[in-house]
Amino acid sequence: MSDKSLFIYDGECPFCNHFAQLIELKSNLPEFEILDGRKNLSLLTQLYKQGYDLNKGAILISDKNIMHGADAINWICSQIKEPSDTLLEVLRIIFTSNKMTKFFFPFLLWGRRLSLTLKGKVWHPVGENNQFF
Repeated sequence: MSDKSLFIYDGECPFCNHFAQLIELKSNLPEFEILDGRKNLSLLTQLYKQGYDLNKGAILISDKNIMHGADAINWICSQIKEPSDTLLEVLRIIFTSNKMTKFFFPFLLWGRRLSLTLKGKVWHPVGENNQFF
């Protein structure tokens, strides 16, 4: 994973899905790959064993550095320079501030958990008793 950045998100979460689609289609980020963690459980399990739990936020691997949760969202939004979508521009403005990201991130996690509960999906695709690798 040299120059490429890899964003791993929860594909069952409608908010995560929409954010991932916006990034993929409208952010103009070069060398950026997006991966649904629930479809890549072996990688997700490896990351979980290193302390990166998808239940606590998306995971970003860039230049061999791993960012998680609010840090991952903050980094992505700080890399977006000229988004071609109004919603992505609003998200970029809010989440380029580390302070704002840390403030709003718990609400994003709460929304994710609520939406997964309403869909009847589990919050933890991998965990202590649910290892796939």
